[in-house]
Order: sequence, then C-alpha cells, then structure tokens
Amino acid sequence: MKNDRYMRSVTDGLQQQKQVVGPQLNAQLESWLAQAQPTGRPARAIIAPHAGYTYCGSCAAHAYKQVDPSITEYLCSLAVWDYFCCLAIWVRSTEHQLETNSNKAWRRRVFILGPSHHAPLSRCALSTADIYRTPLYDLRIDQKIYGELWKTGMFERMTIQIDEDEHSIEMHLPYTAKTMESQKDELTIVPVLVGALSDSKEQMYGELFSKYLADPLNLFVISSDFCHWGQRFRYTHYDESQGEIYRSIQHLDKMGMDIIEQLDAVSFNNYLKKYHNTICGRHPIGVLLNAVTELRKSGMNMAFSFLNYAQSSQCKNWEDSSVSYAAGTLMVH
Repeated sequence: MKNDRYMRSVTDGLQQQKQVVGPQLNAQLESWLAQAQPTGRPARAIIAPHAGYTYCGSCAAHAYKQVDPSITEYLCSLAVWDYFCCLAIWVRSTEHQLETNSNKAWRRRVFILGPSHHAPLSRCALSTADIYRTPLYDLRIDQKIYGELWKTGMFERMTIQIDEDEHSIEMHLPYTAKTMESQKDELTIVPVLVGALSDSKEQMYGELFSKYLADPLNLFVISSDFCHWGQRFRYTHYDESQGEIYRSIQHLDKMGMDIIEQLDAVSFNNYLKKYHNTICGRHPIGVLLNAVTELRKSGMNMAFSFLNYAQSSQCKNWEDSSVSYAAGTLMVH
C-alpha cells in the first residue's frame, strides 16, 4: 500500500536506538505484563506514558494489562446489556451498528490519541499512512473510521514527516500489537494526533468521540506523560511542605490524577490553569474526560483508576530533572 509507515525505534528516547526488536521486544513486553496485575474488568480506555521503554515500559504495562482482546469472543453474550444501556447514543448514528458477519469475528479497534510535541496544531490530525509497521506485526489504520472523522470537517492531515517525527503515538504501537495479538487479523487502529485544544474544543472532540467510546469493541489509548520537572523543561514548581523536590512533584501529579479519577473535565482544566503542570497529554486526557461526561448524560456508568506511578529519577536539587509516568484504566460498570 502507498504511504506505508515504518516503525523505527521502540526503546530509548525519541526513536534513537534499535537495540530491542522482534523477539527481544516481545520478550520484554511479556515480562513487564507478567509483573502487572489485572483489575478484573476489561479496560474501555487507558492512560499510559510514551517515553522510552527503559524509563516507562514497566509503568505502561499496568495499563495494558487491563486490555482484554478476548472480549471479542464473548461480546455476543456479555455486551448486549452494554449496548442496550447506550441505545440512546447508538440511535443517533446508524453507522455504528454491531459489526458482525457469520464467517468473521467482530472487529476490534484501538483509538490512539497522542499529543503533538512538535507540529503546531489547534485541532486534531489524522495520518496519511495506511499501515503502521512494528517489530511485531503490521497495524492497519481503519480507513472507514478515518472517513467518518474526516467528513466532520474537524480534522486535518499530518504529513508523513510529522507522523514519523512524533513519538506519542509511535511508542504505543508495540504494546498495542502485543496485547491485541490474538485478534491481529481483525484489529485496526485509529491514530489521532491531538493539538493544543481550547477547553471548548476538548468538549467538542469529546462529544464526537463519545459514540466510539460507547462501543465495547473499541479501546481508547490516551498517550501522556505527567510532570516534566527541571530547568530544561522550564518548570520548577516546588511545595516545600512536601519535603524533597521529588515528593513535591509526586504530590502535584497525584492532585491531577485524583481529579482524573473523578472524571471531572472542568476541575482538571482548572487544576492545569492553577498549577501549570507540564502534563504533555493534557489535551488527549481532556478529550477523554469530556467524552465520559457526554456518555454519563445517557446513564452510562464509568470509573477510572490509576494503577501505577513512577518517575524517571528522584529530583533533590535544582540541577536535577525528571519526567513522571502514570498508568490507569477506564472501566464500564
């Protein structure tokens, strides 16, 4: 296919090394996933970091452990109630009927919403590629869903260069491929690069994506690191009452994480305006929170829990720097 995108580095730093590929990468992902514990309910959405795997691979595993690809095998018997609970949402869009075929398993889709670190965007952007290639296997972009999104007039196209330069989506591809490998023949992905959205645009995109979040065949991956602290990040917030700098950073992050667990989009934006925490995926998180708000209007019961938190290093003086990572899961009750 034209515009095939080749996955480059999946390890340290922004696509800088190729030390872990194929079987080695597979073994490393399996090891991290084996150390994480399932919560008992499959995730409808996860928040997970996108730094080099050396720094955040273990943390991300706690979110991806909640992904259950076998959900496609028992949806006919277990998810009917979920669909009827969301009937009001589905009536609005006849295109989102159950995709079933007597000779074919139901299709799983993974929406990957990543922040734009380099390209200046005020909206969201879609890839021009057809396939993302990983060391495990190729991931096909869902052109049907892309077509639906494009028709809204709310998206632009990112160039292949922007696509390849951005790591926030790329770093989730191997974990997506690994956790969904039993359904790889029926798997498609929907990568979305999220720009610097205003509060109103986060709400607008949240409303748009809510109908896809309502579908139990879909999984949303929200790509975000948390606090980037240090002079090189131009952010040195410090609450002396918390003790060491790294404890102040953790306290700051936990305040934001508590608000996310409350699924409160307005409070999360107010928190960001007050503390200016350098959460790079704040806009994808905002889109998710607004999508949940929309679904709750129709009576859908959802809960979010963070499962792991880590820092790249423990800052103790003003010359130090660190990036924080958090992994969490959104479940439908």
